Amino acid sequence: MASIVSLSVFSTNTLASDSDPFLWLEEIEGTKALEWVKKQNNASLKYLKHNSAYQNIYQNTLSILHDKTRIPYASERAGYYYNFWQSENNTRGLYRRTTLEEYKKADPKWETVLDIDALAQAENENWVYKGIQCHYPKYQRCLVSLSRGGADAVVVREFNITTKSFVKDGFNLPEAKSSVSWRDDNSIFVSTDFGEGTLTNSGYPRLVKIWQRSKPLETAKTIYSADKNSVQTGGFVVYDNGIQYQIIYDSTSMYTRDMYLLNNNKRVKIDVPNDASIVGLNNGKLFIELKSAWGKFAQAEVIYADITDVGKAHISFKSFIKPTDTRSVEGLSFTKSAILVTVLDDVKNKVYRYLPKANGQWQIDQVQLPETGSMYVLNTDPERDDFFINYSDFLSPSSLYLVNGTSLEFTKLKGNKSYFDADKYMAKQKFATSKDGTQVPYFIVHKKDLKLNAKNPTLLYAYGGFEVSMLPYYSATLGKNWLEKGGVYVLANIRGGGEYGPRWHQAAIKNNRHKAFEDFEAVAEQLIKDKVTQPKHLGIKGGSNGGLLVGTAFTRRPDLYNAAICQVPLLDMQRFNKLLAGASWVGEYGNPDNADDWQYIKTYSPYHNLSKSQQYPKVFFTTSTRDDRVHPGHARKMVAKMQDMGFDVLYFENMEGGHAGAANKEQYAMVSSLEYVYLMDRLQ
Repeated sequence: MASIVSLSVFSTNTLASDSDPFLWLEEIEGTKALEWVKKQNNASLKYLKHNSAYQNIYQNTLSILHDKTRIPYASERAGYYYNFWQSENNTRGLYRRTTLEEYKKADPKWETVLDIDALAQAENENWVYKGIQCHYPKYQRCLVSLSRGGADAVVVREFNITTKSFVKDGFNLPEAKSSVSWRDDNSIFVSTDFGEGTLTNSGYPRLVKIWQRSKPLETAKTIYSADKNSVQTGGFVVYDNGIQYQIIYDSTSMYTRDMYLLNNNKRVKIDVPNDASIVGLNNGKLFIELKSAWGKFAQAEVIYADITDVGKAHISFKSFIKPTDTRSVEGLSFTKSAILVTVLDDVKNKVYRYLPKANGQWQIDQVQLPETGSMYVLNTDPERDDFFINYSDFLSPSSLYLVNGTSLEFTKLKGNKSYFDADKYMAKQKFATSKDGTQVPYFIVHKKDLKLNAKNPTLLYAYGGFEVSMLPYYSATLGKNWLEKGGVYVLANIRGGGEYGPRWHQAAIKNNRHKAFEDFEAVAEQLIKDKVTQPKHLGIKGGSNGGLLVGTAFTRRPDLYNAAICQVPLLDMQRFNKLLAGASWVGEYGNPDNADDWQYIKTYSPYHNLSKSQQYPKVFFTTSTRDDRVHPGHARKMVAKMQDMGFDVLYFENMEGGHAGAANKEQYAMVSSLEYVYLMDRLQ
């Protein structure tokens, strides 16, 4: 089976009939296109690496990334704590394990389970580790996902944790955007590229099959077939009190799905709104999060019902937790006696423990960690009550706590060290007023003695899409390479994200996309109004959907910014649905093949709104040849078009790295350092 990124993404007929003179740059591995990429890379690297600050920034960044004292986050399975670790000596990484007793020590002893560097060398492949999935409850047999160069498409191989070796004649899938899940000891759910006609228009699997051990993949039995217009489909297993539940999902669009419970090999539909999602199964209760109001239940409310009611004419749901104007639910985790609920309240996390009471009500207690940053719960287990919480904020490095599930008292297990003197800085949440009057939150981080003289180099970052929330976080590289150099950092929580739940997201999708752009501009204008900075000192940054945001920002209001870092971006919004996974995002942006949708989309599509009469900042575009999610042609064509118009731009395309833009820490350090050099050059 051919790699997705090695296939031509358009036919010769399309090329001949399309009026876009830069369409040839969409041929990802075309000789002419790659020659163009290398020429651009050489010019940009020569310009940026010759800056006297580059080497120092690179060494700072690399030393932070390779710090041996950083928290080795681990996942518990059957009494062992497993961790994936990259270092100077293992750039691709080690998958390793230890015991809880060892893990609590400052310098635990680790047992190597799988050496990705050694594997890559032995097989002469550029393997990038993409995760492991082990069969419950023994966790001895696992499915390891390996990517060539960091692409989303992976090879899947069965691995034996006990023998620390790949299973001979075990489950083995060729490279594809696959979905796999253990069904029992000798079979798995598999959704992959089975050949012609088995992928959706988005390039993801449309068939769910059961594959038996020791049988050829061709003999796998199809149990579900999705429409080609769906995004993807798959099957997975959930265990509750030792009972196995098999679930099939069909993502009919980016935000809708049909869900089925397999009962004695019969498919029973879970009768909830198609934009709702399963958030957990606990003690026979199925928990559902609503994305829109449903009967007596509110948008974003979490409700639950008996799993045994699925398939009945009427399922009696009860309310578990309701949203408020400022609070949304981020996730549920389950312990032996309780449900842990992580909420986002005015873009700051809180964690609550819900204990069931005899009268059907809940006793609710809060974990008393600081309320100014980000928290996430990990290593919960339905057989015990203790759990871990990780906490960080803009000025506090990550700390990992072990929480007593009974008393909620917590003990610090591990903590990252501080790389800059936090006492010299302050972080504050503020609000800007968008064009329609909406109050848009943003965080601003700077030195305490900041002078409001409009001369401060300022970096504004946002995402604003797909209900993804941007939360307070500690960045050692940001502190060392930007804040210590006098820079100001701003994180904007614009609409399109999930900071206030689905309503915040849905306010800026499709024909309301401009709301996200207006929110972003409102924050930029507020920074200027407050004399934090001025356009000549203001830079912006964003990746993926955030790259679209940056592209739209500098084409809509080039007068506001003097620097723009546009990472792995969408930019040609007329063709995004034809490139790689683009068709799956029609639910977010609309369909440019629909005349009415295109009439709106073309008003902001960065590629179509470039004008020779404008004065754009010297934009820095970055992408990856191995990005098989957002096509590198977006950035390539934008750069070529701007250069053809006479604009000076910078471009760097990593030849590997996937949608993350880097395949290892050295590559990340280089790209990150190029960006900081660029910002200093433009804004100081």
